[in-house]
Amino acid sequence: MPESSTDTETDTETDTVLHVGGGSPYDVVVGHGLAGRLPDVLGTGVQRVAVVHPVGLAHLAGPVLGALASYDVLALPVPEGEAAKSATTAAACWEALGAAGFTRSDVVVTVGGGATTDLGGFVAATWLRGVRVVHVPTTLLAMVDAAVGGKTGINTAAGKNLVGSFHEPAGVLCDLDLLATLPRAELVAGLGEVVKCGFIADPEILRLVETTDPATLDAGSPVLRELVERAIRVKVDVVVADLRETGGADGHPGREVLNYGHTLAHAIERAEDYRVRHGEAVAIGCVFVAELAARAGSLDPALVERHRSAFGRVGLPTSYDGADYATLEAAMRVDKKARGSQLRFVVLDDLARPRVLAGPDEAHLRAAYDAVRGAR
Repeated sequence: MPESSTDTETDTETDTVLHVGGGSPYDVVVGHGLAGRLPDVLGTGVQRVAVVHPVGLAHLAGPVLGALASYDVLALPVPEGEAAKSATTAAACWEALGAAGFTRSDVVVTVGGGATTDLGGFVAATWLRGVRVVHVPTTLLAMVDAAVGGKTGINTAAGKNLVGSFHEPAGVLCDLDLLATLPRAELVAGLGEVVKCGFIADPEILRLVETTDPATLDAGSPVLRELVERAIRVKVDVVVADLRETGGADGHPGREVLNYGHTLAHAIERAEDYRVRHGEAVAIGCVFVAELAARAGSLDPALVERHRSAFGRVGLPTSYDGADYATLEAAMRVDKKARGSQLRFVVLDDLARPRVLAGPDEAHLRAAYDAVRGAR
């Protein structure tokens, strides 16, 4: 995987800037108190800024709105969580942009978690066939996942993120101070994507998780900051090499590797009507594909157990029995990664050695799910 992220320090020597190369380069900034950076990220010639934020997070949008005092600001409050990611909400945002005279030189700013980022990015991607968007993620999950990489989307009755587009942001501001506002369960859920990155690309993440008291991982934790930066680097390197998920070199899955554990995770989210947090579902999904790889003969059982211990150590679930296999299999078959009638899963042959397993044995799938249910 080519190196594509670079770190630089600001004048205050407190912010880390990770550069995302490629056809539409931008920076991801990690630090504290970053709202003041926003005008520079917006660029020149901007008159109107639409701020998309969940209705319950207007207080977190305050510093952003303050930094935008010299612009014509249009607030676009949206429902919280996955409920925001609907065609109805997107259409309401489009109508508001039209009424405000929003032009190609104007910018959308998202302030919220992964669902807000997905929706706001999709609205920006589709308004006038694409206007700039800047993400200010307020959750750990959004910082390490949704805000970086340019994937946008909304849900349908058939499944999660089935309608969407690729639309890279003009910049991302990961203000670690915002993590202090998160309920503990939300912070823990965000670690699901972080630990995943340890298995697929950066084992140092696993070492940090396994040697750090999870209770000390909070907004001011230098270890949590390192975990955030490492997870973002993993995603940046993957995305720059394969933005549109067309495949990697030398058998590497390319961007599809970021979906490690996600096929079952999305099926669980749908079965639970999105009452299970995404990071929680990802943890379960990663254990499932580890069990699947072991049954296919490619993964050492000891590494399967390491999945359980690493996710479990930070407080994430590693088992699930809320739906039967037939229900989840039906949901997995409409997943974006499926090809025709064939299921596809990213699996590991070893730490940081991912590949795609297409059309796995049905007996292996059922046995892996039985293991996740605790019937081992």
